[in-house]
Order: sequence, then structure tokens, then C-alpha cells
Amino acid sequence: MVAPVRRVVTGHDENGMAVVIFDGDAPNVRVREHGTGSTQLWRTDATPADNSGSEDAVVGDIPLKPPTGGSVFRVVEFAPESDVSRSEGTGTLAAALGAHEPEGAALRHPGSHRTDSVDYAIVISGEIDLWLDDEKDDVHLKAGDVAIQRGTNHAWVNNGTEPCRIAFVLIDAKPAV
Repeated sequence: MVAPVRRVVTGHDENGMAVVIFDGDAPNVRVREHGTGSTQLWRTDATPADNSGSEDAVVGDIPLKPPTGGSVFRVVEFAPESDVSRSEGTGTLAAALGAHEPEGAALRHPGSHRTDSVDYAIVISGEIDLWLDDEKDDVHLKAGDVAIQRGTNHAWVNNGTEPCRIAFVLIDAKPAV
């Protein structure tokens, strides 16, 4: 179960006045078998973004990576590893999410993946480990910490006992390698 995320989206009325166009629990929630829940908050299809219109930018399925030239904003809740089912198998998570499947050392965890994006990650609650290709580079993060992920192989591993909630903004980028 993923905790709801209240989403307030502003826009303009027919007179150009600032108004609230959406206020309530974000409607696009995805819970995966492996214990991760993701709430899609917004998406842009290009930069600069188009702020006209009043349609909801997160209707339908949104893959892990942002659209070419665009961005994605989401909140992800990671269950503790002790609560996670691994029936999806090593390496299949990345493919299911539309990300690159790392090779070699990066397959230390079934959630290992890489996207061609700059990812801003802000830990909202709980604690989590950011695993990279080599164990010596792993980092432990707690509420208030920020990670900037730049197209690297990685996995988010919750070795704690409570869910970890992270806000992510992914912006399309050129591949690093």
C-alpha cells in the first residue's frame, strides 16, 4: 500500500487569472510486485514546458524515464528489503520500467537500472542505500538528504524496517556512456 500524495496543480482561467485546476490525491499510482510504489505527479514532454491548457499531464502509464526533451516528477515509496518479493528476478525490473539494464557488477540487486536522465532525489522519510556499480561507492541516505543521479547504474535498497519515501524529478539527458 502506498500512502496517498496530495497534489495541487495551478493554471489559468479563461481571463488569464491564476487558479487551482487540480487539488486532491494524485490519481496515477503504481504498485509493483517487488515492493515499490510510485505516484506520478507531473510530466512535461519538452523543454521549455507548455504551461497552457488544463489537462492532467499524468493520465495513463508513465515509464521510468522521462520523455525525450521532457521531465517527470514522482514520489516513490520503497518497502524494506525484508518485505520485498523477488519473483520478478534479477534484471527484469529495469526492462519492465523502460530503463537500461546494467551489466556486470551493477547486477548486485534486482532493482539495478540506468536512465538517460539527470535525476534529483530528495529523501522525504525513512532511510535508504544508493548502490552503484562497486560496493565501495554505496551511500546511505536519510530524510533530508539529496542525491543527484547522472545517468549511472544504480539501485535503491531499503535495508531498514520502515518504508522510505523519495521525491524524484527526472530530466531527459544525453547518455553518459
